[in-house]
Amino acid sequence: MPNARTHTRPAALAVWLIIAGTVGWWAAFSLTMERFHLLQDPDSIASCDFSVLVQCTKNLEAWQGSVFGFPNPVIGLAGWVAPIVVGMAILAGARFARWFWWLFAAGMTFAFGFVLWLISQSIYVLGTLCPWCMVTWAVTIPTFYAVLLHLVRSGLVPAPAPIRRGAETLMGWMPLLAVISYAIVAVLAQLQLDVLGSLF
Repeated sequence: MPNARTHTRPAALAVWLIIAGTVGWWAAFSLTMERFHLLQDPDSIASCDFSVLVQCTKNLEAWQGSVFGFPNPVIGLAGWVAPIVVGMAILAGARFARWFWWLFAAGMTFAFGFVLWLISQSIYVLGTLCPWCMVTWAVTIPTFYAVLLHLVRSGLVPAPAPIRRGAETLMGWMPLLAVISYAIVAVLAQLQLDVLGSLF
């Protein structure tokens, strides 16, 4: 039966954290470079601007692109380091205290909530799909799921045994959960922006 001391070295989760952190960091870095490029030459076209619908510039220059007074990608540059470090530490044999996992989960919850808000702003307010932003969405969503399910299955979050076993089962279905989430975003984008109609 899972308890607070089981799953102390979740290798699969660690590998995913490293992959997701690396991909997320690269997306944040790429967006940061695009922002610097636009600041140097406001009349330039970002390399991620493919059409009126698929572009980065509108997202970067809107107030939603600097919610806290500085470009959002800076948050990613700092934030995505955490999953990489945690993943590496787990593979190296580190075991973290309950408070550490809760703090890490709080950070991932913030990232997940922020991404959901950015998705809504991108689709319903700005009317654009930013390529590098979508890469960030693609890794943030399953990472949040994985961390949350790990906390539940390992007993780090108080839950009855059946719920812990359910979390353990759902970890094996993580790819499907991610695909379902992507499909929901795609459907919302299609209904609001007629993505397919703009392509064909």
